[in-house]
Amino acid sequence: MLIILAFIILFHVAAAILLFVATINNAWWVVSQAGRDAIYTDLWYSCNATCYPVENSHTVDAAYLQAVQATMILATILCCVSFFVFILQLFRLKQGERFIFTAIIQLLASLCVMIAASIYTAQKDSFHVASLQKGIYGSSYVLAWISFPMTLISGLMYLVLRKRK
Repeated sequence: MLIILAFIILFHVAAAILLFVATINNAWWVVSQAGRDAIYTDLWYSCNATCYPVENSHTVDAAYLQAVQATMILATILCCVSFFVFILQLFRLKQGERFIFTAIIQLLASLCVMIAASIYTAQKDSFHVASLQKGIYGSSYVLAWISFPMTLISGLMYLVLRKRK
C-alpha cells in the first residue's frame, strides 16, 4: 500500500512541476530567423538577448492571451491546493472513504490546463505580432499538453482511491 501511495504522490508532484515549468518558462512559441538569435515567447514576454512584454498584451485584442495566462496560473494553484488537500485527507478521512474533494480539485486543474492549451492553439496568431507568427510551438507548450493528461489521470486516481490502514 505504501508503494501505491508513494507512486500517487510522486505522480502528483511531477504534474505540479510540469505545470510550474510550463507556466513560468519562456518557450511557448519559438521563432528562429536565419542569421539571428531565436526569439522565445511565453505568456508574458518575448526574449532573445533581452526580454520585452508581449505587444498589446493588456488590450482587448489580447483577451485570449489573458485567458491563457489566467487558466495556467489557476491550474497550477489548483494542483498545489489539491496536493495539500490530499495530505490533509490522508490523515482526516475515515477508513474506506474516497478522496472525492481532492479529485474534484485536481480534475478542475486538468480542465484549466486543457482550456489554456486549447485557447493558445486556436488563437496563437491573434496575439503574436506579424514578425513572430512564423514560428513553432516551444517546449513549455508541449509541457502544458503533457501536464493535461497527467493531472487528469491523477484526478481519476483520487476518485478511485480509498483510504486503507
